[in-house]
Amino acid sequence: MGQNSFYGYGQKKITIDDVANALGVSKTTVSRAVSGKGRVGESTRNRVLNYIAENNYKPNLIAKSLAESKTFNIAVVIPGDYNLVDLPFFQKCLMGISEFASTFNYDVLMCVCYENDLSQLERIIDNHKVDGVILTRTLVDDKPEKYLIEKGVPFVVIGTSLNDDVIQVDNDHRSACKELTSLMLMKGYKRIGLIGGDESHIVTLSRYSGYKDALLETGISVDKQIVHLNVLTSIVAEKSALELIDKHVDAIICMDDTICSYVLKTFYSKGIRVPEDVKLLSFYNSMILENRNISITTLQFDVKELGVETCKVLINYLNGIEIEKKTLLKYEVILKESTK
Repeated sequence: MGQNSFYGYGQKKITIDDVANALGVSKTTVSRAVSGKGRVGESTRNRVLNYIAENNYKPNLIAKSLAESKTFNIAVVIPGDYNLVDLPFFQKCLMGISEFASTFNYDVLMCVCYENDLSQLERIIDNHKVDGVILTRTLVDDKPEKYLIEKGVPFVVIGTSLNDDVIQVDNDHRSACKELTSLMLMKGYKRIGLIGGDESHIVTLSRYSGYKDALLETGISVDKQIVHLNVLTSIVAEKSALELIDKHVDAIICMDDTICSYVLKTFYSKGIRVPEDVKLLSFYNSMILENRNISITTLQFDVKELGVETCKVLINYLNGIEIEKKTLLKYEVILKESTK
């Protein structure tokens, strides 16, 4: 571009020279006033900023980023193994991130990482394209997390990390799942089956911990014969659901709505009635369970708020503002027909 400039409407632009000449100050003074760095008198700084504001001009972000040694970009890392069921979660989360980032003149770059392929993230970091990163999933063996720590890149995770030094923003899955399980226990049901997903995902472990907390607090030991984890396909979900019925469980809690939808389909085909024969609950309330024959008792999380809060924490961190290492957001239990 040649020289630092400010853009207005209709492709007009004003250079640092123009501002300096109009106000009778040096270009260095204008640059320092815009960046907020360097020794500039308060009255002079205000004259520069007021001149720009009154003429309806905004600082050229490239010039501003050069002055502040920032890119004004953040990367959001999406796992490459997501499926169509996960997509609404990532969309809402990304919407919250983008809306908050834009208010601070940050742009969002999205990249995809696979379990053993971090090439997109590595390229972004190696080319210094972002100031910080948001990871949208946490794993037991978290390679993106380890890579960013090794590179010294500021980042925040959506979820819970096994590393207490990592900045985390998450829904309180453990407490939420404890409350959902406790709801059934308070109704007098003792045999509560659990069907869950991938144990390499920390969210699965958090939800399982909440389930165990509720049982142990009531003095009931965990019966691993009615706990089915790593249920990743409809076939395995069908098998797990029927095994739990054979073991005479009072209720079945599904760790996500995909699993719950598989269980509902199985019960419908086998003539198993909900809630007459078995109570059914899900740990997440999504569109997947809408328009079913029966409404399912679930947990409600505000996914967009999760994205907003995560972006807020990252930008505060990048600006040197003190933040909490771990932020847990609220949830709501939604009681419906499936547990009556």
